[in-house]
Amino acid sequence: MFKQLAHAAYRVSNLEASLAFYCNQLGFEEAFRLHHPQTGNLWIVYLQVAPGQFVELFPEERELTAGTRYAHLCIETEDLEGTVAELRRRGVTMMREISRGLDNNLQAWVRDPDGNEVELMQIHPDSPQAQAARAMLAKLK
Repeated sequence: MFKQLAHAAYRVSNLEASLAFYCNQLGFEEAFRLHHPQTGNLWIVYLQVAPGQFVELFPEERELTAGTRYAHLCIETEDLEGTVAELRRRGVTMMREISRGLDNNLQAWVRDPDGNEVELMQIHPDSPQAQAARAMLAKLK
C-alpha cells in the first residue's frame, strides 16, 4: 500500500538560516521551489535528502512558537485510489479527498488521533519531485 516516506514539512521563521542548516551543515540539496499561483510569493522550498525523499520548508513571516512548526508528514503510495479505498475499509475518515496539487501529484489527506495532518501522495512521473530524484540518482552513478 505505501512505498516510502516522501517528505516531512516544517514552517520556518528564517528561511536563510534553515537553508544554511539543512543544506550547508546537514548536506541536503535544494531541489526546487514552488510559488503561490495567485501571489507569486515563495510558498515551499524542497530539500532532497535522498532520491525521492524530501524536507519541505514553508517560510513564515511571523515568529513561530512551540507546536506551530510541524506542518505535516507525507507518505508516498503508487496507487492513491487503492490506498484511499483500503483506508476507508479500515475505518479511516478522509480529511481531504483525492486532488491534484500544484506539483501535478495526486494527494489526499487524513488526520491522526491528535489532529496531526498526514498527506498521502502519488508522484506523477513529470513532477518536480520525480525530476529531482532522477537528477540525484544520475549524480550518484
